[in-house]
Amino acid sequence: MIVTIPRFTPEIFAERFVRQNSKWILDKIEKFKKAGPIFSLKGSRGDYLANKEKAYQIVQKSLKKFSAFYGMRVRKIVIKNTKSRWGSCGRSGILNFNYKIAFLPEHLADYLIVHELCHLKEMNHSGKFWNLVAKAIPDYKNRRKELLKFRI
Repeated sequence: MIVTIPRFTPEIFAERFVRQNSKWILDKIEKFKKAGPIFSLKGSRGDYLANKEKAYQIVQKSLKKFSAFYGMRVRKIVIKNTKSRWGSCGRSGILNFNYKIAFLPEHLADYLIVHELCHLKEMNHSGKFWNLVAKAIPDYKNRRKELLKFRI
């Protein structure tokens, strides 16, 4: 386990946090052990530049299919090198995706793309949003769970 703290925070705060939350930490470690292997998709700026176009092509192809299915229009696709998000949707209709989507199995990339596309109609994670996702990806719950095995 690695504990990360802000740059100028005294170590005593991290030690206190670990002591006070040891049961919770051990429970989380046990949960991760049971979940099976986790795949880390670490990459450099060079990896980003080398794979940005590949990611764009994957997203564009999938969006063409799913935007037609939903009757939605995407204003713009942006491929980024984000630290913690697979994708996001802005109110202006711009869909952002992490370039590492290019390394996911196709069914998980499709789930991510549909997820962000559905935010064009529902900018939340309400029941209406998930019902919309389910129209194209009926097993979205399984895919969402499987995606947790991949770390950005």
